[in-house]
Amino acid sequence: MTYTDSTSGSPPASTEPAAPAPAPGDRRRWFALAIVMTAAFMDLVDVTIVNIAIPTIQRDEGASFSQIQWITAGYALAFAAGLITGGRLGDIHGRKRIFLLGVGGFTLASALCGLAVNPEMLVASRILQGATASLMVPQVLSIVHATFPAHERGKVFGLFGAIVGLGAVSGPLLGALLTEWNLFGLEWRPIFLINLPVGIAALLLGRRYISESKAPRALKLDLVGVGLVTLGLLMLLYPLTRGRELGWPLWGYLMMAGALVVLAVLVAYERGKGARDGSPLIELSLFRVKSFAAGIAVQTVFGIGLGIFFLVWTLYMQVGLGWSALRAGLTGVPFSIAVSVAAGLSVQLLVPRFGRKVLQAGALVMAAGVLLYIWESEHYGMGISSWQMALPLVVMGVGMGLIVAPLTDAVLSEVPHAHAGSASGLINTVQQMGNALGLGLVSVVFFGVIDERLARGEVGPAFADGFQHALGWVAAVMGLIFLLMFALPGRPAQHVDGAEVPGEPEPVRDDAAVEDRKPQAEDRKPQFVP
Repeated sequence: MTYTDSTSGSPPASTEPAAPAPAPGDRRRWFALAIVMTAAFMDLVDVTIVNIAIPTIQRDEGASFSQIQWITAGYALAFAAGLITGGRLGDIHGRKRIFLLGVGGFTLASALCGLAVNPEMLVASRILQGATASLMVPQVLSIVHATFPAHERGKVFGLFGAIVGLGAVSGPLLGALLTEWNLFGLEWRPIFLINLPVGIAALLLGRRYISESKAPRALKLDLVGVGLVTLGLLMLLYPLTRGRELGWPLWGYLMMAGALVVLAVLVAYERGKGARDGSPLIELSLFRVKSFAAGIAVQTVFGIGLGIFFLVWTLYMQVGLGWSALRAGLTGVPFSIAVSVAAGLSVQLLVPRFGRKVLQAGALVMAAGVLLYIWESEHYGMGISSWQMALPLVVMGVGMGLIVAPLTDAVLSEVPHAHAGSASGLINTVQQMGNALGLGLVSVVFFGVIDERLARGEVGPAFADGFQHALGWVAAVMGLIFLLMFALPGRPAQHVDGAEVPGEPEPVRDDAAVEDRKPQAEDRKPQFVP
């Protein structure tokens, strides 16, 4: 959901009124919720399901280490670069229309992934998959806001939390099972082809049950901003991904330095764009809010740590230790359960009482789990078992759960409601960008300590050493996150409506938020104040 500036001269996106949302007693809205939640679940599973199948893809397709990284990093980069644009397109052209377009494109891209004849085609199809997901995912919350009254949204977002936990558990397991079963002799391909029936069903049912909604005064799409964001990210990530393979050429360092220049130009352009017509791609005034700016930094750095961990963890178990995809997937179950349980406890019990300290405790607990994992990997060596990994994984999962659930509320607590939609889009975008950057850094922190020419008996110990080295970086990332969290608000309180970003004119809310926000107990949840 986005908001437009009341002083903007942008004309309305359309003179046709959007279709009204279903009435509170209309059961169709629950069908619509099931459809958009299924799409969100499909995207989440698609990210986690691929990690577990990467070694199988490498073996069957002869993919290089660089291509392996781009199978995941390409998706993450395309997804991150398109999130803000995808949300804006929904405001302009209709959220239902863009959602269905994204679902259709995602389904087509999944088919192309499953039919890929070489690693290059798979990488290109994954990039297309990420781009179409960036059209689909931003519409989910906007459709929920347009469909459900305020007093029902707490229940709805609780269901979304359950979906996130289910996706975290089922993705690796589903990937492992589909890879192990080798359905119809297709090897790893069913992990993508499974999206086809789900996507087709979402398309058919979405056309019938989802109501259309648009922003009454949508902003124009900032194409220059889109181009600068995409260019800057590519210039930063491409050298990180290919640098080691190409011997770290000079042009790689120049490209990364140039990326900083491009991003600086982006900031200057967006500032001028906002002053001229009030329609920048990125609302820079939000960064005047201390907690928001700190939260963006936390999300970015946290994404980097997760991007590094999940890829090297998979490679360590399946390539280094020689485990099957199913065993690796089952090994991760304690981690996923710990994340879900800790996330629920943090929101319901801990955050209302301890506020920011819960998030900081999560960073320290996760760092402790990482250090414990390093010790166990060194102590047990190549004979380490799944049950011996359970303790550090549970500790890490608890720490992660204490961070992921309350972090968004903490970041948004000092952001005015008028900018909550745009702020949420930025948070999701930088988290995905951080994840893509983390995947790119795997070239440095993991593959950088592994010799390219290894005898068969040297692969396992070399990957174990690389894993321990990479986890040292992850622990350092958690320490940095702990320090950054001091800039977040300190204690929980009720969110106060009507706050404004300094220097910002009064905004006009879109049709997804026209309902009068009268104080309701059901519509309140713990927020943070300094």
